[in-house]
Amino acid sequence: MTNKEIETIYEIIIKNHKEHLSSLGIKLPKLKNGDSFTMNSLVLVYLAKDYPNTKIVSKEELTQFIKNYFPDVNDVQQGRHLARQGGWYIVSGQRGDITDIKIPAGSYKLISLKKPYPAFTSHRNINFTGNFWENLKQTYHNRCASCGSPENEANYINPSATTQLQQGHMNPEKPLEEGNIIPQCQECNRGDRNRWIYDKRGRVTGLTQEALLSRIKKLDKKTASIVVKFLQEKFHI
Repeated sequence: MTNKEIETIYEIIIKNHKEHLSSLGIKLPKLKNGDSFTMNSLVLVYLAKDYPNTKIVSKEELTQFIKNYFPDVNDVQQGRHLARQGGWYIVSGQRGDITDIKIPAGSYKLISLKKPYPAFTSHRNINFTGNFWENLKQTYHNRCASCGSPENEANYINPSATTQLQQGHMNPEKPLEEGNIIPQCQECNRGDRNRWIYDKRGRVTGLTQEALLSRIKKLDKKTASIVVKFLQEKFHI
Protein backbone atom coordinates (compact mmCIF):
# COMPACT_ATOMS: atom_id res chain seq x y z
CA MET A 1 0.00 0.00 0.00
CA THR A 2 1.51 3.33 -1.06
CA ASN A 3 1.44 6.54 0.99
CA LYS A 4 -1.00 7.97 -1.55
CA GLU A 5 -3.37 5.02 -1.08
CA ILE A 6 -3.17 5.41 2.69
CA GLU A 7 -4.04 9.10 2.43
CA THR A 8 -6.92 8.40 0.02
CA ILE A 9 -8.49 5.80 2.32
CA TYR A 10 -7.97 8.10 5.30
CA GLU A 11 -9.95 10.82 3.50
CA ILE A 12 -12.87 8.37 3.20
CA ILE A 13 -12.59 7.67 6.92
CA ILE A 14 -12.54 11.41 7.70
CA LYS A 15 -15.69 12.02 5.65
CA ASN A 16 -17.66 9.22 7.33
CA HIS A 17 -16.37 10.12 10.78
CA LYS A 18 -17.51 13.73 10.38
CA GLU A 19 -20.96 12.72 9.10
CA HIS A 20 -21.74 9.74 11.34
CA LEU A 21 -19.35 9.11 14.23
CA SER A 22 -17.94 12.36 15.59
CA SER A 23 -21.16 13.28 17.38
CA LEU A 24 -21.11 9.89 19.17
CA GLY A 25 -17.83 10.66 20.90
CA ILE A 26 -15.71 8.47 18.61
CA LYS A 27 -12.31 10.04 18.12
CA LEU A 28 -10.50 10.00 14.79
CA PRO A 29 -6.87 8.88 15.18
CA LYS A 30 -4.35 11.32 13.76
CA LEU A 31 -2.90 10.21 10.46
CA LYS A 32 0.61 11.33 11.38
CA ASN A 33 2.81 12.40 14.23
CA GLY A 34 5.26 14.71 12.52
CA ASP A 35 6.34 12.92 9.36
CA SER A 36 5.40 9.43 10.57
CA PHE A 37 2.08 7.62 10.32
CA THR A 38 0.46 6.66 13.63
CA MET A 39 -0.19 2.99 14.33
CA ASN A 40 -3.91 3.50 15.04
CA SER A 41 -4.45 5.30 11.73
CA LEU A 42 -2.55 2.62 9.80
CA VAL A 43 -4.63 -0.17 11.34
CA LEU A 44 -7.87 1.67 10.63
CA VAL A 45 -6.82 2.45 7.05
CA TYR A 46 -5.77 -1.14 6.35
CA LEU A 47 -9.07 -2.51 7.63
CA ALA A 48 -10.97 0.12 5.60
CA LYS A 49 -9.47 -0.92 2.25
CA ASP A 50 -12.14 -1.20 -0.49
CA TYR A 51 -14.80 0.23 1.86
CA PRO A 52 -17.69 -0.59 2.02
CA ASN A 53 -16.61 -3.98 0.62
CA THR A 54 -14.07 -4.62 3.36
CA LYS A 55 -12.38 -7.98 3.80
CA ILE A 56 -11.49 -10.17 6.75
CA VAL A 57 -7.88 -9.49 7.70
CA SER A 58 -5.79 -11.91 9.74
CA LYS A 59 -3.80 -10.58 12.67
CA GLU A 60 -0.63 -11.88 10.99
CA GLU A 61 -1.39 -9.95 7.80
CA LEU A 62 -2.14 -6.79 9.76
CA THR A 63 1.04 -7.16 11.81
CA GLN A 64 3.18 -7.59 8.70
CA PHE A 65 1.72 -4.40 7.26
CA ILE A 66 2.38 -2.46 10.46
CA LYS A 67 5.97 -3.77 10.57
CA ASN A 68 6.67 -1.74 7.43
CA TYR A 69 6.31 1.37 9.61
CA PHE A 70 7.01 -0.01 13.10
CA PRO A 71 9.64 -2.76 12.61
CA ASP A 72 9.83 -3.66 16.30
CA VAL A 73 6.12 -4.40 16.75
CA ASN A 74 5.30 -8.01 17.62
CA ASP A 75 1.63 -8.02 18.53
CA VAL A 76 -0.83 -5.53 17.02
CA GLN A 77 -3.71 -4.99 19.47
CA GLN A 78 -5.04 -1.82 17.87
CA GLY A 79 -7.87 -3.57 16.01
CA ARG A 80 -9.43 -4.63 19.31
CA HIS A 81 -8.74 -1.34 21.08
CA LEU A 82 -10.14 0.75 18.22
CA ALA A 83 -13.40 -1.18 18.59
CA ARG A 84 -13.90 -1.66 22.31
CA GLN A 85 -12.34 1.56 23.57
CA GLY A 86 -12.46 3.72 20.46
CA GLY A 87 -15.93 2.81 19.20
CA TRP A 88 -15.01 1.90 15.60
CA TYR A 89 -17.21 -0.93 14.29
CA ILE A 90 -14.52 -3.57 13.96
CA VAL A 91 -15.34 -7.18 14.83
CA SER A 92 -12.78 -9.64 16.09
CA GLY A 93 -12.51 -13.41 15.83
CA GLN A 94 -11.25 -13.51 19.42
CA ARG A 95 -13.42 -14.74 22.25
CA GLY A 96 -15.36 -12.00 23.92
CA ASP A 97 -16.54 -10.12 20.83
CA ILE A 98 -20.20 -9.34 21.52
CA THR A 99 -21.49 -9.09 17.96
CA ASP A 100 -23.31 -11.87 16.13
CA ILE A 101 -20.91 -11.53 13.20
CA LYS A 102 -18.63 -14.55 13.14
CA ILE A 103 -15.19 -14.45 11.55
CA PRO A 104 -12.18 -16.78 11.96
CA ALA A 105 -10.17 -16.64 15.17
CA GLY A 106 -7.23 -14.27 15.03
CA SER A 107 -8.78 -11.95 12.46
CA TYR A 108 -10.54 -8.59 12.15
CA LYS A 109 -13.10 -7.01 9.86
CA LEU A 110 -14.29 -3.41 9.63
CA ILE A 111 -18.09 -3.58 9.36
CA SER A 112 -19.12 0.04 9.01
CA LEU A 113 -17.87 3.63 9.09
CA LYS A 114 -21.40 4.85 9.75
CA LYS A 115 -22.22 2.96 12.95
CA PRO A 116 -20.31 2.53 16.25
CA TYR A 117 -19.20 -0.75 17.75
CA PRO A 118 -22.35 -2.07 19.51
CA ALA A 119 -20.88 -2.02 23.02
CA PHE A 120 -19.27 1.41 22.70
CA THR A 121 -20.14 4.32 24.94
CA SER A 122 -18.10 7.49 24.78
CA HIS A 123 -17.38 7.46 28.52
CA ARG A 124 -14.90 4.63 27.89
CA ASN A 125 -12.34 7.10 26.58
CA ILE A 126 -9.14 7.36 28.60
CA ASN A 127 -9.28 10.28 30.99
CA PHE A 128 -6.18 10.99 33.05
CA THR A 129 -3.48 13.61 33.20
CA GLY A 130 0.13 14.11 34.22
CA ASN A 131 2.36 11.15 35.07
CA PHE A 132 -0.51 8.94 36.21
CA TRP A 133 0.38 5.95 34.01
CA GLU A 134 4.09 5.92 34.85
CA ASN A 135 3.33 6.36 38.56
CA LEU A 136 0.77 3.55 38.45
CA LYS A 137 3.26 1.18 36.83
CA GLN A 138 5.81 2.02 39.52
CA THR A 139 3.22 1.19 42.17
CA TYR A 140 3.13 -2.32 40.66
CA HIS A 141 6.95 -2.38 40.39
CA ASN A 142 6.58 -2.22 36.60
CA ARG A 143 4.99 -5.66 36.53
CA CYS A 144 1.71 -7.02 35.19
CA ALA A 145 -0.88 -6.90 37.97
CA SER A 146 -2.29 -10.28 36.94
CA CYS A 147 0.69 -12.53 36.13
CA GLY A 148 3.60 -10.51 37.50
CA SER A 149 5.59 -10.36 34.26
CA PRO A 150 8.22 -7.56 34.45
CA GLU A 151 8.06 -4.85 31.80
CA ASN A 152 10.58 -5.19 28.93
CA GLU A 153 11.58 -8.69 30.06
CA ALA A 154 10.48 -12.18 28.99
CA ASN A 155 6.77 -12.72 29.55
CA TYR A 156 5.85 -15.38 32.10
CA ILE A 157 2.93 -16.68 30.03
CA ASN A 158 4.67 -16.45 26.66
CA PRO A 159 8.45 -16.55 27.28
CA SER A 160 9.21 -15.88 23.61
CA ALA A 161 7.60 -12.43 23.90
CA THR A 162 8.84 -9.31 25.67
CA THR A 163 6.40 -7.95 28.24
CA GLN A 164 4.62 -4.76 27.20
CA LEU A 165 2.50 -3.23 29.94
CA GLN A 166 -0.90 -1.95 28.76
CA GLN A 167 -3.70 -0.02 30.43
CA GLY A 168 -6.21 -2.69 31.44
CA HIS A 169 -9.74 -2.15 32.70
CA MET A 170 -10.45 -3.39 36.20
CA ASN A 171 -14.12 -3.30 35.22
CA PRO A 172 -14.63 -3.08 31.42
CA GLU A 173 -18.18 -1.77 31.96
CA LYS A 174 -16.82 1.44 33.52
CA PRO A 175 -14.65 4.23 32.05
CA LEU A 176 -10.96 3.59 31.45
CA GLU A 177 -9.81 6.25 33.90
CA GLU A 178 -8.00 6.69 37.19
CA GLY A 179 -9.30 4.18 39.72
CA ASN A 180 -10.30 1.66 37.05
CA ILE A 181 -6.92 0.91 35.49
CA ILE A 182 -4.34 -1.74 36.31
CA PRO A 183 -1.17 -2.48 34.32
CA GLN A 184 -1.50 -5.75 32.42
CA CYS A 185 0.82 -7.41 29.95
CA GLN A 186 -0.26 -8.10 26.37
CA GLU A 187 -1.09 -11.71 27.29
CA CYS A 188 -3.37 -10.87 30.24
CA ASN A 189 -4.91 -7.90 28.42
CA ARG A 190 -6.00 -10.05 25.48
CA GLY A 191 -9.36 -9.93 23.71
CA ASP A 192 -11.39 -12.12 26.02
CA ARG A 193 -10.31 -10.26 29.19
CA ASN A 194 -13.26 -7.90 28.64
CA ARG A 195 -15.40 -10.75 29.99
CA TRP A 196 -13.93 -10.36 33.48
CA ILE A 197 -13.93 -7.90 36.36
CA TYR A 198 -10.62 -7.58 38.23
CA ASP A 199 -9.57 -6.25 41.61
CA LYS A 200 -6.49 -4.08 42.21
CA ARG A 201 -4.33 -7.17 42.53
CA GLY A 202 -5.29 -8.29 39.05
CA ARG A 203 -7.46 -11.16 40.27
CA VAL A 204 -10.77 -12.02 38.60
CA THR A 205 -13.67 -11.20 40.92
CA GLY A 206 -16.68 -11.39 38.61
CA LEU A 207 -18.22 -11.52 35.14
CA THR A 208 -19.24 -8.53 33.04
CA GLN A 209 -22.81 -8.27 31.84
CA GLU A 210 -21.50 -8.90 28.32
CA ALA A 211 -19.95 -12.20 29.38
CA LEU A 212 -22.96 -13.22 31.43
CA LEU A 213 -25.39 -12.63 28.56
CA SER A 214 -23.06 -14.44 26.17
CA ARG A 215 -23.10 -17.51 28.41
CA ILE A 216 -26.85 -17.38 28.88
CA LYS A 217 -27.38 -17.36 25.10
CA LYS A 218 -25.43 -20.62 24.82
CA LEU A 219 -27.43 -22.52 27.46
CA ASP A 220 -29.36 -25.57 26.29
CA LYS A 221 -33.06 -25.74 27.09
CA LYS A 222 -32.66 -28.01 30.13
CA THR A 223 -29.97 -25.89 31.74
CA ALA A 224 -31.84 -22.66 30.94
CA SER A 225 -34.97 -23.98 32.67
CA ILE A 226 -32.92 -24.75 35.79
CA VAL A 227 -31.52 -21.21 35.80
CA VAL A 228 -34.97 -19.69 35.32
CA LYS A 229 -36.40 -21.75 38.17
CA PHE A 230 -33.54 -20.74 40.45
CA LEU A 231 -34.03 -17.03 39.68
CA GLN A 232 -37.79 -17.27 40.17
CA GLU A 233 -37.34 -18.83 43.60
CA LYS A 234 -34.54 -16.47 44.63
CA PHE A 235 -36.34 -13.27 43.67
CA HIS A 236 -39.92 -14.51 44.14
CA ILE A 237 -40.83 -13.74 40.55
